[in-house]
Amino acid sequence: MTIRRFAEDYQLTPEMVIRAYSIGIFPMASRRSDPTVHWVAPTMRGILPLTSFHVPRRLRRTVAEGRFDVHCDRSFDEVVELCASPREGRGETWINGEIARVFSELHRQGHAHSVETWQDGQLVGGLYGLALGGAFFGESMFSRQADASKVALVHLVVRLWIGGFLLLDIQFVTEHLRQFGAVELPAASYLQRLDEALRLQARFYGEPPPEALAGALGKLSIQSRTQRS
Repeated sequence: MTIRRFAEDYQLTPEMVIRAYSIGIFPMASRRSDPTVHWVAPTMRGILPLTSFHVPRRLRRTVAEGRFDVHCDRSFDEVVELCASPREGRGETWINGEIARVFSELHRQGHAHSVETWQDGQLVGGLYGLALGGAFFGESMFSRQADASKVALVHLVVRLWIGGFLLLDIQFVTEHLRQFGAVELPAASYLQRLDEALRLQARFYGEPPPEALAGALGKLSIQSRTQRS
């Protein structure tokens, strides 16, 4: 993995971040309280292949039951803040104030989006990321209720299907994401896929037509049933 470090007073700009993602690197902090931003270029890059994304059987039932209300971009800054906050099993996060600030700007410009799960009017889970061309770069997720972030991930995938996206980047593969079909690619292979995705003109549909959403959810359920649950 390659890491480049900038001085503490170095300020990110939306243009700089967009350019970085388009060539395969992204910003991180060592911890939330550290103002320093690092540029990271992994030698192995994690992706979730959209054509083989797998939803485990129990989660398929949860999605079908409609336990959560799912919306996009209603509380973007709150989603980022909750992703940055320490949680059980993880005392530190890599999202510092500088990263949160620039992603808030990217959201206002229409490049960054959140997928949110709500229950009884309360935000209980979600994720956020950056959309460029036909690539979506997933940044982080959080959950206050069981399966809340997983449902957000499922709804992200169907929205990417509807919008014509080709690549879902997850930076690093974790055991949590392996259950959905996450794989690692060497940097050169990842960059080839990234270049292909960035040539597309995909669209992020925060609130897709109900019939399109229902059809995509149904297709995903069928795809997952043909795989090992």
